[in-house]
Amino acid sequence: MKKIYILLLCAVLFSSCSVLTVVTPTAAPTMTSSPTNAPTATPITPTLTFTATPPLVGQRTRTPTASQILDFTPTQVTGTPLSLITPNTPTPTVEMKGFVAVNISGTEFYKTRECQPSSVKFTAQVADPANTAFVVLFVRFKSKQTGTTSEWTSITMQSIGAGTYTYDLISEVMKADDLFENAWVQYQFVATKSNSREIGRTDIFSEKLTLLECGDATPTPTPTVTATVLKP
Repeated sequence: MKKIYILLLCAVLFSSCSVLTVVTPTAAPTMTSSPTNAPTATPITPTLTFTATPPLVGQRTRTPTASQILDFTPTQVTGTPLSLITPNTPTPTVEMKGFVAVNISGTEFYKTRECQPSSVKFTAQVADPANTAFVVLFVRFKSKQTGTTSEWTSITMQSIGAGTYTYDLISEVMKADDLFENAWVQYQFVATKSNSREIGRTDIFSEKLTLLECGDATPTPTPTVTATVLKP
């Protein structure tokens, strides 16, 4: 009987060990958690689309090479040279207070009547004919060599109507006529009322008129007439 109990006890123990062996859980596998790297944003580069530009009709574009740039030699253009442009220099205006226009018949006259013209005609038109009673012409000599001037000679001009006044000047009526040769004749116009109150005056015309000596005149050649005598 003891053997039977011993065998039963061994059987029970054996079965218990088997159960324990089956039931005993195995060690859980060690989980190694590897840190996951944060996702890296990859920039998306847009795809560039190139469109070929068609060349202009009748025109060819050529890119110069480096050697062509270094060996560049300017080409001299031949042809008619361009004329220089003269800067637009303003002409100084002449003060004409009280006058519409003034004029002289020529730019030179002679000292004696042996040469012509021996006089010069002055003409002046006033701006206010109704209130103008007199127009006085002032003249004097100015040496072309030294710039010396004579005294002014005042001459009352003659009215021909419509506010116009004239005067024919000869050198004999001017002061110091015998002291100046080949000189400038300066002149100026002054308009006044009947009470001699001035209502108009021009600037002095300095180098517009020349008085010449008669000896400086170029003689006019006289044509030679040859007569032919016919014998009977």
